[in-house]
Amino acid sequence: MTFKRDAIPYLEAQNRLMSQIEELEEERISLYSSKGRVLSRDIVAPFDFPYFRRSGYDGFAITESDDHVYPIDLKVVAEVPCGETYEKTLKPGETVRIMTGAKVPRGADKIIMLEQSKVAEQPGHIRLVNTQPQSNITEIGAEFRFGDVLLKKGEKIGAGAISLLAAFGVTEFDVIKQPKVAIFSTGSELVSPFESLPDGKIYNSNEALLRTLVEEFDCMICMQEALPDDYQLTVQKLTEASQVADLIITTGGVSVGDYDFMADIATQNEVLFNKVQMRPGSPTTAIRFQDTLIIALSGNPGACFTGYHLFALPVLAKLSGKTSPVRQVTGIMAEDYLKNNGYDRFLRGTYTEENGHYYVSLVGSDMSSSLGNLHQATCLFMIPRGQVGKKEGEEVLVWLLSSK
Repeated sequence: MTFKRDAIPYLEAQNRLMSQIEELEEERISLYSSKGRVLSRDIVAPFDFPYFRRSGYDGFAITESDDHVYPIDLKVVAEVPCGETYEKTLKPGETVRIMTGAKVPRGADKIIMLEQSKVAEQPGHIRLVNTQPQSNITEIGAEFRFGDVLLKKGEKIGAGAISLLAAFGVTEFDVIKQPKVAIFSTGSELVSPFESLPDGKIYNSNEALLRTLVEEFDCMICMQEALPDDYQLTVQKLTEASQVADLIITTGGVSVGDYDFMADIATQNEVLFNKVQMRPGSPTTAIRFQDTLIIALSGNPGACFTGYHLFALPVLAKLSGKTSPVRQVTGIMAEDYLKNNGYDRFLRGTYTEENGHYYVSLVGSDMSSSLGNLHQATCLFMIPRGQVGKKEGEEVLVWLLSSK
C-alpha cells in the first residue's frame, strides 16, 4: 500500500508519545512483592523509632550519680540481652549488664562500654575503669517520630526501602500499577530460537531483546507472540492485546514492502507519526489502536534497540511513575565519525568518564541490521544531520544506558 509519510524530528516524536500517556492508577501491594514499584502515596511512621531507649554498645548501664570518679565498683543486678527487659528502676550503686540494641532500663543515663570494665574483687560486682562523654544510648524517636514521612510518593522501592518498611511492620501499601506490555514481532521469516532453523528463515532475536528490556524495567509482559505476515491475524492479535495492555510494542512490518502490514494498519487508525528523521529506525511508527498506544519499531535489531530506548522506555517510565534510567549528557567524540547524514544518526557506542567528561566511541557496526554490538553498547550518541559527521574532540548528545 502506498501512503504518505511525514518525517518528524525525534524530539517531536517523543513529545507526541508522551502527550498520550498518563500515570497509571494505584493498587495495594504486599511488602515482598514491591521491589521496583513506585509509591503512589507517602508512607509515614506509625510509631517513634526507636520506640524504646536502646543501648548502642555491649556494656554496663549506670546512673548519672555514679558517673564521676573512676574506677568505680558497682553491683550487677541483672543482665539484659536483646529482646529482654529489666522492669525495675536502676538505682545508684547498681549496674545492669546490657547488650547492643537492648532496652535501657529506667534510671540509667549512660552505657559504659564493655572494654572499660574489669572483674571486681567483691563478688557480684564489676569495676568500671573509665567513661566516655557520650551516653551511648539511642533515645526514643532519635531517627523518626510518629507521623514522620518514611518514604515519599514517587519513590522507587528497593532493598533499603523494603528494609525500612519492615522495621515499622508496614506490610501493605499503595503503589502505581505495573504497566502491562504486549510484544509482537512480525514476519513469516521468524522462527523461535527453541526450534530448528529452516532454510531462508531467521531466529527471532527482537522478541528476546524486548522481553528482557521490558522485564528489566519491572514491567509486566501480558502477551508475547511472533506473527506471520497475515493482515487479519495481526489485526486480531492487536485487538486482543488492546483489551489488556497499557502499551503494545511491535517490531517489523513498518516499512513500504508488500507485507509490511503494521504500516497498513496505521493508515486505518489515529497516527501519531509514521516516520522519524533518524537513522536507524526512520520508519518507526506510533498509533492509537482502539485507545491503546502502539509503538511499531523497525525489525532491524539495531533500530529496534535504539527505538526502544528513545521511544518505548520513556513511555513505560511515565506510565509507572518512574524516572527513565536513560540519562542524557553532553559527550566528547573519542574518535572521528565522518559519514554524511541526511537524518540524525544514533550510534551504539561505549563511553568512558574522565574528570567529569564523557568520551564516546562507536562500538561494532553502525548498520541497522547489526546485532553483534547490542550487548556491548553502554550508550547511544547522536551525529546531527549534515554534510559531515563529527570529529574527535567535538561535542555530541549522549544517552547513557542502564543496561546493555
